[in-house]
Amino acid sequence: MRKRDKVCARATPLTPKREHRIVCLLSKEEMRIVDRYLESYKITNKSRWFRETILHFIYRNLQEDAPTLFKEYDMRR
Repeated sequence: MRKRDKVCARATPLTPKREHRIVCLLSKEEMRIVDRYLESYKITNKSRWFRETILHFIYRNLQEDAPTLFKEYDMRR
C-alpha cells in the first residue's frame, strides 16, 4: 500500500488550524532513538506523535504544579 492510497481525515471548521511552527534539532543518536521507538511501536505520523507527546508532558506537569488550597505538609497530617 502506498502512502497516497490512504484516506486522509479532512479538517473540519471545528478543529483549529495549525499555523505555528516549532523547529527542533536532534543529534544523530537522538534521532536514531526516536526512529527506533517509532518503528517498534509502528507509529507512522511522526509530527502527530511529537505534538501529542510534548503536549501530554506539559499538561501533566501543569496538573501537578497547579495551586492547591492547602500546602502538602498540611494535607499529609
